[in-house]
Amino acid sequence: MGQVEFAREYGRKMHAGQVRKYTGEPYFEHCEAVEELVNRFFELGLREVCPDEIRIAALLHDVVEDTEATIEDVERLFGEEVATLVWYLTKPYVNAGSRSHRKALYGFQMSMAPEDAQIVKYFDMAHNITSIEKHDPTFWELFQIESIQMLKEIKAYNIRDGKLLAYKKFV
Repeated sequence: MGQVEFAREYGRKMHAGQVRKYTGEPYFEHCEAVEELVNRFFELGLREVCPDEIRIAALLHDVVEDTEATIEDVERLFGEEVATLVWYLTKPYVNAGSRSHRKALYGFQMSMAPEDAQIVKYFDMAHNITSIEKHDPTFWELFQIESIQMLKEIKAYNIRDGKLLAYKKFV
Protein backbone atom coordinates (compact mmCIF):
# COMPACT_ATOMS: atom_id res chain seq x y z
CA MET A 1 0.00 0.00 0.00
CA GLY A 2 1.36 3.42 -0.95
CA GLN A 3 1.53 6.38 1.43
CA VAL A 4 -1.56 8.08 -0.06
CA GLU A 5 -3.68 4.96 0.41
CA PHE A 6 -2.25 4.47 3.90
CA ALA A 7 -3.23 8.08 4.71
CA ARG A 8 -6.71 7.44 3.31
CA GLU A 9 -7.14 4.39 5.53
CA TYR A 10 -5.69 6.20 8.56
CA GLY A 11 -7.97 9.22 8.03
CA ARG A 12 -11.02 7.02 7.51
CA LYS A 13 -10.19 5.12 10.73
CA MET A 14 -9.57 8.28 12.77
CA HIS A 15 -12.77 9.97 11.54
CA ALA A 16 -14.86 6.77 11.93
CA GLY A 17 -18.32 7.52 13.30
CA GLN A 18 -18.09 11.26 12.57
CA VAL A 19 -20.67 12.80 10.25
CA ARG A 20 -20.95 16.11 8.43
CA LYS A 21 -23.05 18.65 10.29
CA TYR A 22 -25.53 19.48 7.52
CA THR A 23 -25.64 16.37 5.38
CA GLY A 24 -25.09 13.47 7.77
CA GLU A 25 -22.54 12.00 5.35
CA PRO A 26 -19.51 10.25 6.80
CA TYR A 27 -17.09 13.06 7.69
CA PHE A 28 -14.11 11.60 5.90
CA GLU A 29 -15.90 11.99 2.56
CA HIS A 30 -15.18 15.73 2.94
CA CYS A 31 -11.45 15.03 3.35
CA GLU A 32 -11.49 12.79 0.27
CA ALA A 33 -13.35 15.47 -1.70
CA VAL A 34 -10.73 18.07 -0.74
CA GLU A 35 -7.94 15.71 -1.81
CA GLU A 36 -9.72 15.13 -5.12
CA LEU A 37 -10.10 18.89 -5.72
CA VAL A 38 -6.42 19.48 -4.90
CA ASN A 39 -5.34 16.66 -7.20
CA ARG A 40 -7.58 17.97 -9.99
CA PHE A 41 -6.03 21.44 -9.56
CA PHE A 42 -2.63 19.93 -10.33
CA GLU A 43 -3.98 17.76 -13.17
CA LEU A 44 -5.25 20.89 -14.91
CA GLY A 45 -1.63 21.80 -15.40
CA LEU A 46 -1.51 24.65 -12.93
CA ARG A 47 1.48 22.90 -11.43
CA GLU A 48 3.30 19.88 -12.83
CA VAL A 49 2.23 17.05 -10.57
CA CYS A 50 0.52 16.81 -7.21
CA PRO A 51 3.11 15.50 -4.76
CA ASP A 52 1.95 12.74 -2.46
CA GLU A 53 2.70 14.96 0.56
CA ILE A 54 0.06 17.48 -0.54
CA ARG A 55 -2.50 14.76 -1.26
CA ILE A 56 -1.84 13.24 2.17
CA ALA A 57 -2.12 16.64 3.87
CA ALA A 58 -5.46 17.17 2.11
CA LEU A 59 -6.70 13.79 3.34
CA LEU A 60 -5.52 14.55 6.89
CA HIS A 61 -6.24 18.29 7.05
CA ASP A 62 -8.81 17.83 9.87
CA VAL A 63 -7.37 14.78 11.61
CA VAL A 64 -5.59 16.66 14.43
CA GLU A 65 -8.39 19.18 14.81
CA ASP A 66 -11.25 16.67 14.95
CA THR A 67 -9.84 13.38 16.25
CA GLU A 68 -7.46 12.07 18.90
CA ALA A 69 -4.56 12.14 16.42
CA THR A 70 -1.67 14.46 17.22
CA ILE A 71 0.82 16.27 15.02
CA GLU A 72 3.41 13.89 16.44
CA ASP A 73 1.35 10.93 15.18
CA VAL A 74 1.13 12.50 11.73
CA GLU A 75 4.88 13.17 11.67
CA ARG A 76 5.73 9.65 12.85
CA LEU A 77 3.47 8.05 10.22
CA PHE A 78 3.82 10.43 7.26
CA GLY A 79 6.94 12.52 7.79
CA GLU A 80 7.88 16.06 8.70
CA GLU A 81 6.66 17.73 5.49
CA VAL A 82 3.13 16.32 5.83
CA ALA A 83 3.08 17.13 9.55
CA THR A 84 4.09 20.72 8.81
CA LEU A 85 1.29 21.13 6.27
CA VAL A 86 -1.26 19.56 8.64
CA TRP A 87 -0.05 21.79 11.48
CA TYR A 88 -0.74 24.92 9.41
CA LEU A 89 -4.16 23.53 8.43
CA THR A 90 -5.15 22.84 12.05
CA LYS A 91 -7.20 25.61 13.65
CA PRO A 92 -6.31 26.89 17.12
CA TYR A 93 -8.03 25.04 19.95
CA VAL A 94 -11.36 26.32 21.28
CA ASN A 95 -9.71 27.45 24.50
CA ALA A 96 -7.56 29.90 22.50
CA GLY A 97 -10.14 32.65 23.03
CA SER A 98 -13.27 33.94 21.36
CA ARG A 99 -14.29 32.85 17.86
CA SER A 100 -13.08 36.14 16.37
CA HIS A 101 -9.74 35.81 18.20
CA ARG A 102 -9.30 32.21 17.02
CA LYS A 103 -10.16 33.22 13.44
CA ALA A 104 -7.58 36.03 13.59
CA LEU A 105 -4.93 33.63 14.93
CA TYR A 106 -5.77 31.08 12.24
CA GLY A 107 -5.69 33.76 9.54
CA PHE A 108 -2.22 34.81 10.66
CA GLN A 109 -1.13 31.16 10.80
CA MET A 110 -2.38 30.55 7.26
CA SER A 111 -0.77 33.78 5.98
CA MET A 112 2.58 32.31 7.04
CA ALA A 113 1.77 28.81 5.70
CA PRO A 114 3.61 27.21 2.80
CA GLU A 115 1.86 27.62 -0.53
CA ASP A 116 0.92 23.93 -0.55
CA ALA A 117 -1.00 24.29 2.74
CA GLN A 118 -2.75 27.36 1.33
CA ILE A 119 -3.85 25.36 -1.72
CA VAL A 120 -5.38 22.70 0.55
CA LYS A 121 -7.09 25.40 2.67
CA TYR A 122 -8.58 27.01 -0.41
CA PHE A 123 -10.16 23.76 -1.58
CA ASP A 124 -11.29 22.93 1.96
CA MET A 125 -13.17 26.24 2.01
CA ALA A 126 -14.51 25.72 -1.50
CA HIS A 127 -15.92 22.31 -0.55
CA ASN A 128 -17.51 23.67 2.64
CA ILE A 129 -19.24 26.59 0.92
CA THR A 130 -21.97 24.61 -0.82
CA SER A 131 -23.33 22.80 2.21
CA ILE A 132 -23.19 25.86 4.48
CA GLU A 133 -24.93 28.11 1.96
CA LYS A 134 -27.62 25.49 1.31
CA HIS A 135 -28.27 24.29 4.86
CA ASP A 136 -27.50 27.21 7.19
CA PRO A 137 -28.41 30.62 5.73
CA THR A 138 -27.94 32.31 9.11
CA PHE A 139 -24.37 31.07 9.55
CA TRP A 140 -23.75 31.63 5.82
CA GLU A 141 -23.60 35.39 6.42
CA LEU A 142 -20.79 35.06 8.99
CA PHE A 143 -19.05 32.32 7.00
CA GLN A 144 -18.81 34.59 3.95
CA ILE A 145 -17.16 37.35 5.97
CA GLU A 146 -14.73 34.90 7.59
CA SER A 147 -13.99 33.23 4.25
CA ILE A 148 -13.20 36.51 2.53
CA GLN A 149 -10.83 37.40 5.36
CA MET A 150 -9.10 34.02 5.09
CA LEU A 151 -8.80 34.37 1.31
CA LYS A 152 -7.15 37.74 1.83
CA GLU A 153 -4.72 36.17 4.31
CA ILE A 154 -3.64 33.58 1.75
CA LYS A 155 -3.82 36.11 -1.11
CA ALA A 156 -6.42 34.11 -3.02
CA TYR A 157 -9.49 36.32 -2.95
CA ASN A 158 -11.24 36.16 -6.29
CA ILE A 159 -14.90 36.12 -5.23
CA ARG A 160 -18.07 37.14 -7.06
CA ASP A 161 -21.58 36.73 -5.71
CA GLY A 162 -20.24 34.83 -2.70
CA LYS A 163 -18.62 32.16 -4.89
CA LEU A 164 -14.93 31.29 -5.06
CA LEU A 165 -14.02 31.72 -8.71
CA ALA A 166 -10.33 30.89 -9.00
CA TYR A 167 -7.30 30.53 -6.84
CA LYS A 168 -5.97 33.91 -7.94
CA LYS A 169 -2.54 33.38 -6.42
CA PHE A 170 -1.85 30.35 -8.62
CA VAL A 171 -3.82 31.01 -11.81
